[in-house]
Amino acid sequence: MKPIGSSCQVVLWGVLCLAFVAQASSRAATPAACARVVLVGEVAANHEWKQPFGQGWVFRVVPIRPGSAGLSGWDLVVDREQPAGFPDALLLATPPYNSISEREVGTTFGLRAQDAIGWNPRSFRFLTDPTAFLEGQKQFQTLGGSMMGKPVSSSREGIALQRLLTINQKSSAGQFRIVDGRLAPGTADAVPYAEKWAIQSARTPHTLAPSAGAKATPLGELDWMRFSITLWLPRAWNAPKEVRAVQMPCSE
Repeated sequence: MKPIGSSCQVVLWGVLCLAFVAQASSRAATPAACARVVLVGEVAANHEWKQPFGQGWVFRVVPIRPGSAGLSGWDLVVDREQPAGFPDALLLATPPYNSISEREVGTTFGLRAQDAIGWNPRSFRFLTDPTAFLEGQKQFQTLGGSMMGKPVSSSREGIALQRLLTINQKSSAGQFRIVDGRLAPGTADAVPYAEKWAIQSARTPHTLAPSAGAKATPLGELDWMRFSITLWLPRAWNAPKEVRAVQMPCSE
């Protein structure tokens, strides 16, 4: 997994992120009522946690494939109860894409296990309209083609980007908080952009465990975590009985 490489791509996703900031500021100026739900759970390495939260949607905490790099951790995913494929509704509404992101709790992009838990809590956005979700997937694939080097015209790319921004204006807010964890710390030095999270890791309750291998590794390993997930959903959200929805102002 590598960050976006070309300057064109950096500009493209930079524009995307700035647009989301502007949208968030607009929302903050006119606070609305939301149905807030809180999900709690725990998950072990190489295992998945999931819970439906209403209207055919499910929140998943999905293990990151170790691959040749020996990565560990989990991706935060919002999808239909019958999975709709890549990208999911949380990834779509939470840029930057193909780069370090709050939706990945893992040893990716040079983060060590202790850095990953220090980045806490994490904020994200996600779609809740199934039609908008499918349309967003279509536009993302158009942009993804450009990123993968496929022949996509700049005008088509620009239209897809604007359409995706419009779709994501109606996304909902969420927060993921690690309340306890177990990890084998990495031996490498913290990368520059993770130094703050390395310091903050002491504020996240956790225990240290020996590495699953014969010796410690540069990035370490995330073995287990307990967490809470707060979702600010549309006011008239039909939540299942086991999920208690409370009416309150939407998150900024």
